[in-house]
Amino acid sequence: MASKKKPTFSAVSSRSGGSLTPWLGIAFIVILLDQISKITITRTFLHGEEKPITSFFNLVLAYNKGAAFSFLSDQGGWQRYLFAGIAIAAVGFIIYLLRKHAGQRMFCWALALIMGGALGNLVDRVAYGHVIDFLDFYWRGVGHFPAFNIADTAITIGAFLFIIDELRRVNKH
Repeated sequence: MASKKKPTFSAVSSRSGGSLTPWLGIAFIVILLDQISKITITRTFLHGEEKPITSFFNLVLAYNKGAAFSFLSDQGGWQRYLFAGIAIAAVGFIIYLLRKHAGQRMFCWALALIMGGALGNLVDRVAYGHVIDFLDFYWRGVGHFPAFNIADTAITIGAFLFIIDELRRVNKH
């Protein structure tokens, strides 16, 4: 007589058979690296202080009250709550997508990186009222790219992986 295996259920499992745990772990690592780097830079630099590292890169302590590229940063403060709300809604939607597609590795990597970045910047908005940026790249004579941080980098890499995943999916059909 064959023995029946009892089904096991994880608190964070999905219908597609994958677990949310690795994806939440990736997001947590992004948040951790982002916050450690921001704490380090705020303890080392004064606001606006720059330290040249190479001919195209500085470390700088900058505060961004807006969104990407300082969008809406010159407003009266309401944008803090708008962007915090958008981040919370995005994280909720990402968790839904991770549950639904937990077995799709590249798609979930992309979502986990985006979620970790969104939460890293959300921590800043809630704790300080602005996002801490410190990575400053530039080209001589052309100007500076807006300063950014580890969370922004994770979001960008996640978006890039998402595009690659979609292109691969479209090319299969």
